[in-house]
Amino acid sequence: MNEAEYNQIVDDLMFSIEESIDDSGADIDYENSAGMLTITCEDNGSQIILSRQPAMAEIWLAARSGGFHFKLLSQAGSNRWRNTVSGELLSAMLGDACLAQSGEAINFEF
Repeated sequence: MNEAEYNQIVDDLMFSIEESIDDSGADIDYENSAGMLTITCEDNGSQIILSRQPAMAEIWLAARSGGFHFKLLSQAGSNRWRNTVSGELLSAMLGDACLAQSGEAINFEF
């Protein structure tokens, strides 16, 4: 995948995350700027940050639980963002981070 394809895939992913937050009705705000999506939990001000890393074709997640790297991998005919160490899905880890930091359950489907 070239950088333009990577950026389009990540743009689509960030939009999907924003829509999931909006649809959930959770008291969570977000800002998408300069290749980073900053999710702010309104109750306590804690943040979850997703940043694109085009040189490595990865997405990095920073949360209270730690920092994690994700790569787009094909498995069973579908491409999914997976943790480069554990193989866990980005959608699951992002949902867990939102629940842990805000107490709000959000279902991310991407």
